[in-house]
Amino acid sequence: MSREFKHIVRIVNTDLEGTRRIVYALTVIKGIGIKLAKVIVDKANINPKTRVGFLSDAEIERVTEIVKDLGSHEFPGWLLNRAKDSQTGKNLHLIGSDLVLQAKTDIDGMKNIRSWKGVRHAYGLKVRGQRTKATGRTGKAIGVRVKKARARQQ
Repeated sequence: MSREFKHIVRIVNTDLEGTRRIVYALTVIKGIGIKLAKVIVDKANINPKTRVGFLSDAEIERVTEIVKDLGSHEFPGWLLNRAKDSQTGKNLHLIGSDLVLQAKTDIDGMKNIRSWKGVRHAYGLKVRGQRTKATGRTGKAIGVRVKKARARQQ
């Protein structure tokens, strides 16, 4: 059976290139890595070697439904990016702009309660315990100034 090839497939507001394999194409969606993409493809009963452009509309719909509602499926908590969410207590998985917005909200919350990580974020310093003496320097480099020789007055 010959299927029509689609050069661009849209899944969850993200354009996926039709020439890529489904597992690797799903990693283009923000919040989905290679391990989660493999689990999604297995759950949708799709051959991982299939190119995205050759997927049928029904297969695309199955993948879209799984990706939209990752938290409700029987995925282990360690595979999700919001395991035991602090507000709801449920296992959630955020994708796309929701992930970016939630990360910004988390950082703003840390700044508001003036936690150590919040203070480090506020000052633009390293947050996770890295050394800062030699690395992580940003801004204009300040070197040693050499005074210019004054022209002698005669």
